[in-house]
Amino acid sequence: MALHLSVDASAPKAATPGKYLFGPVADFLMLGGSAFLILPILLLVPLEYEGPVTAMMVVVAYLINYPHFAHSYQIFYRNFGRKVSGIGYDRSLQLRYIFAGIVVPAVMVAFFAYGAATANARLLGYAANAMFFFVGWHYVKQGYGMLMVDAVLKRKFFDDRDKKVLLVNSYAVWILAWLQTNTAVTQGKYYGLEYYTFAAPSWIASIALLAAVASTAATVLMLVNRWRRHGRALPYNGIVAYVASLYLWILIARTNPLWLLVIPTLHSLQYLAVVWRYQTNVERAVPDAASDPQPKILSFLGPLYRLRVLGFIVGGGALGYLGFWLIPMAMTALIPYDREVLGSSLFFFIVLIFINVHHYFLDNVMWRRGNPEVSKYLFR
Repeated sequence: MALHLSVDASAPKAATPGKYLFGPVADFLMLGGSAFLILPILLLVPLEYEGPVTAMMVVVAYLINYPHFAHSYQIFYRNFGRKVSGIGYDRSLQLRYIFAGIVVPAVMVAFFAYGAATANARLLGYAANAMFFFVGWHYVKQGYGMLMVDAVLKRKFFDDRDKKVLLVNSYAVWILAWLQTNTAVTQGKYYGLEYYTFAAPSWIASIALLAAVASTAATVLMLVNRWRRHGRALPYNGIVAYVASLYLWILIARTNPLWLLVIPTLHSLQYLAVVWRYQTNVERAVPDAASDPQPKILSFLGPLYRLRVLGFIVGGGALGYLGFWLIPMAMTALIPYDREVLGSSLFFFIVLIFINVHHYFLDNVMWRRGNPEVSKYLFR
């Protein structure tokens, strides 16, 4: 699930005069502002409506959640041979592509194959906790990345010291939330398999709480000082994204069960804002981007690049459906395993955890500073 984008804030040349990904209102809603509108409303919804909300989120998952995962695969593995060969990429980035694109999935396949073959439910259950660990990390890093993106677009750059304050706060809030989850839930079920958390001493949780409070205070103070020094101007949409990611989607997510159903969609929408803008810029850079699509009946869509972006989005939806439903359904039908121990949804469990964890590693490579594709296309 998160965007690990680290923009070089000291290099204004990376940015263009454009101030928004799509526009002020669209950016506000997609980057996190919708959370401040939707989540309070859910507090007023009786919990007995959890069933209808769940059903609605299943439908929304096809349109937003699944494509958000699929798009990371579409971008990461595009021209993958050139990336692993290091053509146009420095040695460090080349190794990162090899590790995230080949080593990580191979290790996870071996892990899940062993767990399923030996019917080791406890081992597989720990994978669920690992997923929650990486998902939280992914969420806060994406929130930080969105703030950096908006800062570049608005030309309101953060210096290295301010970025360290933001990052330290991100990690502190994430660790506190993860420790709270491990304290509140010691054992649970996920797709029919029991998963286990790691008991943390209360004094560690107390230290984490103090660290999160202190880093939050330092972040607020830093933003106030910047607001005063820079003519009361800040990258507000980015700050909204940062606050929503850390606090609404991670720290207090368990306040309401209905929130937990909606938050993944809001996070995915935040991701899509950047990916769709990035892909639009990629397609607009193609020499025939401004030509009319063929056949003529498609001319109502506008220039050819728009049709290609639409194809990218539709392809993401199809790939998401394939990954989250068709593949685990086929595996369930074709691969024998101990259903009495591992339940009837083993491969849905495996695929969901695999994609969530792998998504973190993919984004950690794609959206980092130094990736030539990011600097070339994201801020065009």
